[in-house]
Amino acid sequence: MSTFDRRHFVGAAGFALAGTALGQDKGAAKALQGLGYVGESATKPEPKTLGRTQHLKYAVNIEMWGFDTDDPALRIRRAADLGYTGIEMWAWRGKDLDAIARACRDTGVQVLQFTGPGWTPKLNDATQHDAVLKELEASCEAAKKLNTKMILVLAGQEVKGLDHAQMHANVIECLKKCVPICEKNDITLILEPLNTRVDHKGYCLNNSADAIHMCKTVGSPRVKICWDLYHMAIMEGDLCRHIQEGFEHIAYFQIADNPGRNDPGTGEVNYARVMRAAWELGYRGWVGLEFTPQGSELEAAQRVALIDRW
Repeated sequence: MSTFDRRHFVGAAGFALAGTALGQDKGAAKALQGLGYVGESATKPEPKTLGRTQHLKYAVNIEMWGFDTDDPALRIRRAADLGYTGIEMWAWRGKDLDAIARACRDTGVQVLQFTGPGWTPKLNDATQHDAVLKELEASCEAAKKLNTKMILVLAGQEVKGLDHAQMHANVIECLKKCVPICEKNDITLILEPLNTRVDHKGYCLNNSADAIHMCKTVGSPRVKICWDLYHMAIMEGDLCRHIQEGFEHIAYFQIADNPGRNDPGTGEVNYARVMRAAWELGYRGWVGLEFTPQGSELEAAQRVALIDRW
C-alpha cells in the first residue's frame, strides 16, 4: 500500500470511529452508515467510487486539494483515485500543460475550467481591454491543449476614480468584445461574483443580481455565471431562491461551506438541500469543489458524497 493510500485509509478509520467529522448528530451518523463508513459490520467502500454519486458531477479544485504533493498532474491522478472525473484549477500560466493533459488522458479526467483574465488585466478598466482580449486569446490556446470548454473570468478589483456603475459598464463592454473570440474557439466564459466581506475586499462584483444583469445585457450564450455558493452564502444567503432567479444564466457551480471555506458539512450551509434545488430546476452541469479539506482528501470526498443523498 502506498504512503498516500495508507495515510488516507488511516484517516478514514479515525473518521469512522470518531463519528464526529461530519458532526455529532444521529442523522449524519446514519447517513455515513448508509454509505458503509461506520458500524462493526460495515465494509469500507472503494475510494475510487466516492467521486461518482447518483446525481451530481464533481470537479476537484487541484489548487486547494493538495494530496500531499506540489505537482498538479499528480494531484489529478490522485483525484481520479477517489473516483472523480473532473478537475478545475486557477491560473494556467506557470503550469506544465502537457503533463496535465497527459494525466487527464491517462485517467479520463476532464479539466472543466481554469481562470483566464480578470485579476490582471482587468475587465472593469477600459484602458486594459485590449490586454484582456490578448490574454483571452492565449487562454483559448491553453484550453485547446487541455480540451477545456469554459474559462473563468473575474470582473476585477476596484479602479481608482471609477464608481461601481462605470466599472460594471466597462465589464459589460469588455465581455461583448470577448464574445467573437469565444465563438471562434468554442469557449464559454463564466463570470464569477466574489464575496467582499471575508476573502476579496475591493472586488467590484459581489452579488448575483449584478452578475445576472451583466449576462442579460451582453446577451450571448457564450457569457454565463460561475455561481460560487460559498461567496453567495456570505453576501446574500437565501441560496435556493437566488439560484431559481438566476438559473438560466448559470453554467457552473462551486461549493465550500461557510464559515471556514472547508468541506460541506463543516459549516452552516445545507448543501444537500441546495444542490437538490438546483437539480430540480434542471441543472445537469458540474459542481466545482473549491474548498480546503479540513482533514484528509478521503474524508473530504466522504463529506461531498453526503450532499448527493436525497
